[in-house]
Amino acid sequence: MKPIIIGIIAAFFFAFTFVLNATMEASGGSWIWSASLRYLFMIPFLLLIVLSRKNLKPLILEMSRNKKAWFIWSFIGFGLFYTPLCFAAAYSPGWLIAGTWQITIIAGTLLAPLFLITIHTNDGAVQLRRKIPVKSLMISFIILAGVSLMQLEHVATVSSATLWFGFIPVLLAAFAYPLGNRKMMEICDGRLDAYQRVLGMTLASLPFWILLSLYGLMTVGGPTASQSFQTLIVAISSGVIATVLFFKATDLVRGNMQMLGVVEATQSMEVLFALVGEILFLSIALPSGLALIGIVIVMCGMVLHSRNSNTTKKRVLRLNA
Repeated sequence: MKPIIIGIIAAFFFAFTFVLNATMEASGGSWIWSASLRYLFMIPFLLLIVLSRKNLKPLILEMSRNKKAWFIWSFIGFGLFYTPLCFAAAYSPGWLIAGTWQITIIAGTLLAPLFLITIHTNDGAVQLRRKIPVKSLMISFIILAGVSLMQLEHVATVSSATLWFGFIPVLLAAFAYPLGNRKMMEICDGRLDAYQRVLGMTLASLPFWILLSLYGLMTVGGPTASQSFQTLIVAISSGVIATVLFFKATDLVRGNMQMLGVVEATQSMEVLFALVGEILFLSIALPSGLALIGIVIVMCGMVLHSRNSNTTKKRVLRLNA
C-alpha cells in the first residue's frame, strides 16, 4: 500500500501542471517557456537537496559511467514527456490533456516486454523477457474507461484540430515518461535514490532545454514575469515534489512489473485533482452525472489495483516461506 499512497500524493502535485499550464496558455504564455523553464528552475532546488544529503559525488560517478544512456533516456523520459504536454496545452484545455494522459496507465504495462529479467538457475543466470501482467492490464482498462466517461461530454464541444493537436503529443508523452523512467531505473539498478535520479536526468537533459530556450528567444521572445512565476510553482510542485515522490514509489517496486503498473495507475488521480483545481481556479462547469460515474469507476479501479497487488504480494510471501 505504501507505494500506492506515495503515488497518489505525487498525482496531487502533478495536477498543478495541467491547471497552471492551462492558466498560462489562457494568459498568452508560450508552451516553449512552460516546458523549458520548469526544468531549468528544478536544478537549483534538486542540487541543494542532493548536496545536503552528501550524494552529489556518487551521482556524478554514476553518470560518467554511461553518459550516452543517461542523455538518451533522460531526453525521452523528460524531454519527450513534458514538451509535448506543454505543446498540447496550446490546443486543449487542462482537463482534456489530463484525461488523455491517463493512456500512460496502459502504456507502462505494455512496455514490459522491452525489459529483461535475470533468472538464476543451477546452470547459471538466464535473461528472459518480462511478460505483460494481463490482470493488471485489465484493471488499468477499467480506470481508463472511467476517465473516458469523465471526458466524454467535453470531447463533443471541441474542434477536430484541438483533438489531434491535443491528442497525438500527449500520446507520445504517455509512452515516453514510463519508458525513460524504467530504463533509468534499470541502468541505476538501485545505486541512486530518487533525488539523485531526478537531478541526474534533469542535468542530462539540460542541453535539450537550453536549445529549446534559445528557440523560444528567437521565435516568441522572453517569458513574462507572470509565466516565470507560475512555471516556478510548477517546477517545485510537479518537477521536484511530485517527480521525486513518483520515482520513490516506482523505486520501491522496480523489480515487479505488475506493481509498477499499479503505481503508474495512481496517476489517474491527476484527472480528479485537475478537475477540482480548474473548478476552483478557472471556474469551469461542474461535472455531469456521466462524469461522476467515471470518477466512481476510477476509484473502483484503484481499489481493485490495490487488492490485486496485496494478493500478489501475499502469494509471493507464501512461495518464499
